[in-house]
Amino acid sequence: MTRVRVESFSISLDGYGAGPQQSLEQPLGMGGPALHEWALPTRTFQKAVFGKEGGSTGIDEDFAARGFRNIGAWIMGRNMFGPVRGPWPDLDWTGWWGEEPPYHVNVFVLTHHARPPLAMKGGTVFHFVTGGIHEALARAREAAAGRDIRIGGGASTIRQYLDAGLIDELHIAIAPVLLGSGERLFDNTADLRARGYQCVQFAASDKAAHVVLQRQR
Repeated sequence: MTRVRVESFSISLDGYGAGPQQSLEQPLGMGGPALHEWALPTRTFQKAVFGKEGGSTGIDEDFAARGFRNIGAWIMGRNMFGPVRGPWPDLDWTGWWGEEPPYHVNVFVLTHHARPPLAMKGGTVFHFVTGGIHEALARAREAAAGRDIRIGGGASTIRQYLDAGLIDELHIAIAPVLLGSGERLFDNTADLRARGYQCVQFAASDKAAHVVLQRQR
């Protein structure tokens, strides 16, 4: 059965999933890279993002690796795909990841502006969905063919799927940093307990506290 999952989403101690002033030069905002210091050294991220062998093991690697298991499709917001706003001025922007992104499956990008599908090396195909979160999820389910769907972010995209009751499980990594401002993952209306979520796993390394929330059916 296909599940909808959030994996390896990092937030600060004060609840921000990205810092302020996001831009091409600072895609994660001011201070944002510190949220991911737990993930980048791991074997999984070294291989998936940088194409390198080796990397750290242990708790952080365990959580990084689980985020890629049984994933048949991704959904992400346009901000995660790139910094371009409004109508696409051209088709030159192809993502932050170079010629071979780390996804290797179909990725559905939420946007208000149509764009043709973009096929990349390694099997990643970006599809630009203008019909909203439900259309993106329906297309992702078909593409996943029974495997799970990963909601990649950013925080606004995750909140939309949470508000619609469509996320089955969230892995959140809480980094020991304070950002002060930026984009929050949870707002004042995010009553996860009322929505049926429970903490089913907790583990901490010296770089992050890992929490898994699962919706009880």
